[in-house]
Amino acid sequence: MIKDGVGGANTNRTGLAFERKVSIIDIFSNIDGYEVEIAPLIENKQVGSLLKFENQLVARIFEKHNFYNFLELEHNIYWKKYLSKRLLPDTALLIIVRDTLFIIEIKYQEVAGSVDEKLQTCDFKRKQYQKLVKSLNYKVEFVYVLNKDWFGKSEYKDVLEYICSMNCHYVFDEIPLKWLGLPAVKI
Repeated sequence: MIKDGVGGANTNRTGLAFERKVSIIDIFSNIDGYEVEIAPLIENKQVGSLLKFENQLVARIFEKHNFYNFLELEHNIYWKKYLSKRLLPDTALLIIVRDTLFIIEIKYQEVAGSVDEKLQTCDFKRKQYQKLVKSLNYKVEFVYVLNKDWFGKSEYKDVLEYICSMNCHYVFDEIPLKWLGLPAVKI
């Protein structure tokens, strides 16, 4: 668990800073040393993006349907064989050197809403993604990126503890690159 994620002046170098609904592709594109390339189309379908650090492939980035295109077209894994309903991740980040798939869900709140109940679904979703990638031997980590000014309130203590008890994670406002297993740019 990474609790009370680090923010501040070095965010652009040591972590991925999130505000509202931000594309992880846009964030990486603005970090020195990182480059994002759209993966070549397969059968005219988008299969995500390639994340490179200093010209070395370090991860694959998938948003929404691109993840399922990747599974089907590159690995012959069809979601309907494993799931009754498809889940669409905000972002799926496959860290190559760790064989780890991070499902990253961004929840940014300024007023009360239905997100409270959504936070309680992390274990179910993590297990669904595990079913999909079991044959690939990928580890699956489920991470919520939350805005601290809202979810840092004491009324979220129980649900944040629950997230951790389900072997899922949450961070506030950013994800530290080293925690993902990605290189951080030296300051």
